[in-house]
Amino acid sequence: MSSNAQDIEIPELPLVVGRGDEDQVRGVRESRVTITQLMTPQDTNLFGNVFGGVILAAVDRIAYVCATRHAGCPSVTVSMDQVDFRSPIDIGEIVTLVAEVSTVGRTSVEVCVQVWAESVTQSHERRLTNQCYVTMVAVDEDRHPVPVPRLRIETETEYLRHHDALLRRSARVERAARRQAAESTEAD
Repeated sequence: MSSNAQDIEIPELPLVVGRGDEDQVRGVRESRVTITQLMTPQDTNLFGNVFGGVILAAVDRIAYVCATRHAGCPSVTVSMDQVDFRSPIDIGEIVTLVAEVSTVGRTSVEVCVQVWAESVTQSHERRLTNQCYVTMVAVDEDRHPVPVPRLRIETETEYLRHHDALLRRSARVERAARRQAAESTEAD
């Protein structure tokens, strides 16, 4: 579900989206987070590459920081969509995770996380190894969902990411409805 700028009419920017707190608006750049870390032997799987679970844990942590920064309060993970492992990460490589808000709902924040690996002993070429989308829900101290600030979209790239996020949300709702229908059929 990747948008192509040629297929989508880009509205006049900046644009404010979301159904959250009408009085608060934050831009994508305000909550952008980058974390860089070295992959070490304790991060390996049986094949000598970085264990996928290590990457997923790092993705969840950075998504939390990004969503919490946008929401201004803690957030909890609701789902991870399109977790794509494109290439293995080796021990000793430097890994950089970049997280940006894709879109917001009333209480939810979808975060796009990209994982980049860089070899320090060879070409120093950076490669995109993983990308996924994490949906977080902002919560209060009693863990009840709370409205999040609306999102200001300022660039074409941000708009295309937002557009794709709406398509993913629609697909999630559809899957949930099919799952609920199947579960109710099984219960009968």
